Amino acid sequence: MASPAMKRWLRPEVYPIFAVVGSVVGICGMQLVRNITGNPEVRVTKQNRAAGILDNFAEGEKYKEHGVRKFVRNKQPEIMPSVNQFFAGPKC
Repeated sequence: MASPAMKRWLRPEVYPIFAVVGSVVGICGMQLVRNITGNPEVRVTKQNRAAGILDNFAEGEKYKEHGVRKFVRNKQPEIMPSVNQFFAGPKC
């Protein structure tokens, strides 16, 4: 038989909470891995840390201009453009 904690937390009502928290943890983990592996200012190995401060602007620019930034560069900063146009557009 299930324990009282399992009965309390494994209900269908809490599945959306688990989904949201799991998504947020996944996004945070993805960002941490991206920073550790790709950020030119982060040096994990001792050999790379011994190099000191490097002025490698090309590598920094490559890190800064990632795919999401390129995708949203020329887009309007709107969440729901069709709804905004419906309410703010010209009345005919």
